[in-house]
Amino acid sequence: MEAFTHSQGRYFLHGLLGILLLSVSACVGVGSDSPEDGKPDVVATSTIIADLTKNIGGDEIDLKSILQPGTDPHVYEPVPRDTIVLETAELILYNGYNLEPGLIKLIKAAGVKADKLAVGEVAKPLELDKGGKTTVPDPHIWGDVENAIKMAIAIRDALIKLSPEDREKFSENTEKLVKQLQQLDNSITQQIATIPKEKRKLITTHDAFQYYGRAYDIPIAGTLIGISTEEQPSAQTVKQLVEEVKKTGVKAIFAETTINPALIQTVAQEANVKLAPRKLYSDSIGASGSEGDSYIKMMQSNTRTIVEALSE
Repeated sequence: MEAFTHSQGRYFLHGLLGILLLSVSACVGVGSDSPEDGKPDVVATSTIIADLTKNIGGDEIDLKSILQPGTDPHVYEPVPRDTIVLETAELILYNGYNLEPGLIKLIKAAGVKADKLAVGEVAKPLELDKGGKTTVPDPHIWGDVENAIKMAIAIRDALIKLSPEDREKFSENTEKLVKQLQQLDNSITQQIATIPKEKRKLITTHDAFQYYGRAYDIPIAGTLIGISTEEQPSAQTVKQLVEEVKKTGVKAIFAETTINPALIQTVAQEANVKLAPRKLYSDSIGASGSEGDSYIKMMQSNTRTIVEALSE
């Protein structure tokens, strides 16, 4: 009987140790960074959508942004963790119009069951010529702040559908954000109007500012590459842009935060014009603490950079 008790005690201790190890494993597992707090899990693809959603959802949602500040959505390649984040989400907010092709493919995969909203597609796109008779929708719709207002309202409605009990808070936050966006829209219009008409031409690295140009009366006079940064400009393309810069008579051209500035620097040197001292935010907000670390701040920064460089 004594030997039996000793054996049983040994197995009991082993079992207890196993239970403790399992408990610890559960605590440090994949889901440990998403505590069960009862808040809906919302995933945004781009930093711009994440920023708008943060303003609207506030503390009522658990929000994850797949793309980090400064990341180019056109060429982003999803990693395994992205699949986990998307498959555990309750709502996925993405831009659409093929801004983030790698992530869109993943979002539409069979394992992703969340509600999905192509936030950018609530605005009517500009159709840009891709050569011949082919056109593609321009995904950079947030360049016109009126479109950002449409995006905000669409995000609000999606969040209300997901969490009806937070309707009042989402609506209140959206109303506040829309007022700020309306002020921003008016401010950009007034600031761009201060640039003399003959100097009001924008030349950038890639074709991300058509909405901005049309909304605020500053024509896009040329770009190094088209709407997607996947394109690789040839020596002939660089030469053509140099000639275009000379022809327009602009005093400055602009690099972008998400794209290597080497080629646009070459264009500036060969065309004998200034490269603006600050880069434009095109497809992403800036890192935390930068002058463009929110959608509103990035638009303010871009406008300030453009006005200062072209008004000289």
